[in-house]
Amino acid sequence: MSNINSYPLICTRGAIVFPLQDLVVEVGRQQSIDAVTCAMNNATSIVLVSQKDLTIDNPGEDDIFEFGTICKIKSSRNKEDHLKVVFTGISRCKLLRHYQIQGVNFVEVESIEDTCDDMLELEVITKRMINDFNRLAVKYGRAGFSLTLLDNFDMNLASNVVDSFAQLFVPNIDVKQSFLEQANITRRFEMMTAFTIKDRKMEEIEQEINTKIKANIEDGQKDYFLREKLKAIKEELGESGSYSDISDLQEKLEKNPYPENVKAKAREEFSHYEMLPQATGESGVIRSYLEWLLNIPWYQKSEDNADLKLAEKILDEDHYGLEKVKERILEYLAVKQMTKSLKSPIICLVGPPGVGKTSLAKSVARALDRKFVKASLGGVKDEAEIRGHRRTYLGSMPGRIIQGMKKAGTLNPVFLIDEIDKMSSDYKGDPSSAMLEVLDPEQNTQFSDHYIEEPYDLSDVLFIATANYKDNIPNELLDRLEIIELSSYTEIEKLNIVRKHLIKKQLEANGLKESQFDISDEMILYLIRRYTREAGVRQIERVISTLCRKTVLEILKNKKKRITINKKLINTWLGHEMFDYGVKEKKNQIGVVTGLAYTSFGGDILPIEVNYFDGKGKLVVTGQLGDVMKESTEIALDYIKANAKKFNIDPKFFEEHDIHIHCPEGAVPKDGPSAGVTLTTALVSALTRKAVKADLAMTGEVTLRGNVLPIGGLKEKSLAAHRSGIKTIIIPKANVKDLDDVPQEVKKAINYIPVDKVDQVIKEAFV
Repeated sequence: MSNINSYPLICTRGAIVFPLQDLVVEVGRQQSIDAVTCAMNNATSIVLVSQKDLTIDNPGEDDIFEFGTICKIKSSRNKEDHLKVVFTGISRCKLLRHYQIQGVNFVEVESIEDTCDDMLELEVITKRMINDFNRLAVKYGRAGFSLTLLDNFDMNLASNVVDSFAQLFVPNIDVKQSFLEQANITRRFEMMTAFTIKDRKMEEIEQEINTKIKANIEDGQKDYFLREKLKAIKEELGESGSYSDISDLQEKLEKNPYPENVKAKAREEFSHYEMLPQATGESGVIRSYLEWLLNIPWYQKSEDNADLKLAEKILDEDHYGLEKVKERILEYLAVKQMTKSLKSPIICLVGPPGVGKTSLAKSVARALDRKFVKASLGGVKDEAEIRGHRRTYLGSMPGRIIQGMKKAGTLNPVFLIDEIDKMSSDYKGDPSSAMLEVLDPEQNTQFSDHYIEEPYDLSDVLFIATANYKDNIPNELLDRLEIIELSSYTEIEKLNIVRKHLIKKQLEANGLKESQFDISDEMILYLIRRYTREAGVRQIERVISTLCRKTVLEILKNKKKRITINKKLINTWLGHEMFDYGVKEKKNQIGVVTGLAYTSFGGDILPIEVNYFDGKGKLVVTGQLGDVMKESTEIALDYIKANAKKFNIDPKFFEEHDIHIHCPEGAVPKDGPSAGVTLTTALVSALTRKAVKADLAMTGEVTLRGNVLPIGGLKEKSLAAHRSGIKTIIIPKANVKDLDDVPQEVKKAINYIPVDKVDQVIKEAFV
């Protein structure tokens, strides 16, 4: 007979109580604490029911099972933030209706009585199952049942036996719940029988495995025994392939001289891996981690080339010029050879695109006889790209540094950090800060990758960084770098690079022989001047490649044996001339002065024009000038206004006329702090109607007091002036020291006039 009553309700995370069984539950949720308090205050029973999904914090009616247990509270103790309550099961129940009273969850339940099919059959089953129960109790250290209890056998005893079994030995929540929901005792014993049969079968399999293993090993080989036992278990489960993979890694760990901390970490992960089923996602994560941990170099090193002459020969073979860089590499080799140990310097090659920064790093690796790896940081915003992702994240992996080391396979490769000036930061972190630990010789002996977790020594790596602009390199990194600037190539250097390197490379790439492709130095210079505009040699290489492809087509199509490249053929194959590098003014002109600019393509000349007309004293500036150059125009004009009498200019002139300053090629943005003297000279020329020499160019910034300040990029500007036929250049006196970097052929062809005052510039500039 069943009856219906209402009780306070507690939802548990997998805790299921059976009738006549005690269970300790830690009650922490406020709604559960309120239910316990209500039951104790009113001396009433309480209903315990488990939620289906243990991760839900506030389960609703649909989130809990339909059957639970009516319990009484045996005892309760307060802890820091929860109650420790001992519940005793009274009877099974079915949940009917949920409601709340003063914020406490209540439930209306129907209590369920035990049933059985045949009492005699039930007594026989109970006697047999008590034997199994006691066997499991001994195995797991639990209290058993005395067979003398059967003298007073009743249905309650049978129910108690099977419920005790479910409470103690069934770990799975869903299976345990199915025991609770089954009112028929006979059916519950059938479920118990299936469980004990499975347990006995597992014992038999384990005995069989032990017998098989003991026949193959010697006494005392404990580690081998355990490993063979695990292997046999994996075979029984059909997972021998996965175990074979992990055993190879274990063998690799024991046979090689890994650092002790790495060995300890790997053994810990192996132990964890062996306890997990292969079907779980975590086992795959651990296996992947172990593969990374053991496949990056921890002890492997390559021998450096100790022959300095051979290293110098290799560098000269691969690159024309770049003497400072080659000298620095040879210094490194020499000092390392002398001291037998040297912390690798962090070299940073700074220069415009195409001047050979990356290929130079490859040549350094070849000269040292080291492995070469590269990591490009262009556009990197996430710190995890450098340090790696923690293993808690799905798809985590090491950062680019550890990935590069694995690719190199040695502890001392040449590691190129490309485009270090193009990193940026966002909410995911600042990668430039992470690079500090990589590039600082005082820190990189203990580099920490979030994925690998163990400290990694990068002190033997020869890092070479590259950048296009020194100013864009983060200041904290700049302090750790040894800057070597690679400036633009001169025409002579480009000619030699094309002749000695690029033509050979493209002939080989296109299947041509040297006898089939003939091009003179004059035509190479024509290509450099009229079909390329760059600081490096990338575009000229593409042009040479185009000529080689068209040569191949001509040879195969028209059966020719040799093609000679001339101007007519170039114009036919490549089209009209693409560039006309700023040609100097042919005549001395008023209000037109040739300035010098330093761009990402190298140097160039920059004519500045000034004119005036009747107006109200307005200054008009055109030609896409940046903020710095606009400020220079205002400074130049204000200087002239302040010194109008010196230049024989009527002060009222500025009130009655508008002045227009223009830089040709208006679609090209222009900016920089070196156009001050050019603007001042052009303004004075226009306002005094005095002509400026056509074969003269100038560079330098001017102050309101008429001082001439130093500039940068003198070498590139000199090359541009020489290319354009300029004979004289006015430079700031503070830049005289930079003339050492200017090629001799340029210095011989150009007369440099150092100045420190605008008055000197005006005196030299006018005809």
